[in-house]
Amino acid sequence: MAWRKRREIGKAGWGWTGFAGIISFIYFFPVLWIILTAFKSNADVLSVPPKFLFTPTLENFVSVFRRSYIPGQAAVDTGFDLFFFNSIYIAGTSVALALVIGTLAAYGFSRYPLRGNDTYMFIILTTRMLPPIIVIIPIFLMFRLAGLSGTYTGIIALYTAFNLPFTIWMMKSFFDELAPDIEDAGRLDGSSERRVFFKICLPQVRAGLAATAVFGLILTWNEFLFALLLTGIDTRTIPVAMAQTIGGDIGVRWGLLAAIETLFLIPVIVVVFALQKHLLRGVTFGTIKR
Repeated sequence: MAWRKRREIGKAGWGWTGFAGIISFIYFFPVLWIILTAFKSNADVLSVPPKFLFTPTLENFVSVFRRSYIPGQAAVDTGFDLFFFNSIYIAGTSVALALVIGTLAAYGFSRYPLRGNDTYMFIILTTRMLPPIIVIIPIFLMFRLAGLSGTYTGIIALYTAFNLPFTIWMMKSFFDELAPDIEDAGRLDGSSERRVFFKICLPQVRAGLAATAVFGLILTWNEFLFALLLTGIDTRTIPVAMAQTIGGDIGVRWGLLAAIETLFLIPVIVVVFALQKHLLRGVTFGTIKR
């Protein structure tokens, strides 16, 4: 009976695994199709019906970096190397600044609460309640008056400000889960508040830092509206560059666009896989025990 019960449970487990695999494939298929399109020639991209079996080519990736296309077609300067650098620099710097400032603020809210602490936290959260398109006009005017339009400083400061509320709320929840007994023991042993923070508290919330960094990076990496209106030719990011490849006299180069999108996915995938150990712990912190 026990053997039969285990067998039934095993069949049910395989059934749910297969169902989850099918759902995962459905969600992943658009991304897979983009990657396949990046390796197709222009004729294969436009073929009807769509081709699943084709001869792969790297001409789209070469076009991205070479900034020229197939003979007989108009040349377009994608500037992908500059846009790629801009996206990495702007997203990486803004997320790092938000983590530093937000983690310090979250520790203060958690360990040294002020009168009306919940009100302050709610006010911080309200900055993320409005859609970006509602605040774009005053931000655009402030950028013009301050001379920040088209500069790295302006867009980095803006992304940092928008990432701060999320960072503070995330990190405060992690600090609230820490037992203060270890910190009190460190203080009794003569540790300063700075040492307690850096040596005792911060190592325990590495998972929270990883989870917050990944979510902040994804939000900043994919942001389009502010990058479109507040960056210049030299500070433009990849989402804006991809939008500029659509249209024109030669129409949409779907292969080129798919190649840019494929390269656009790589940094986020690398970061997620590099931090996956801490990320899993971060998104489940406080719900399961190690």
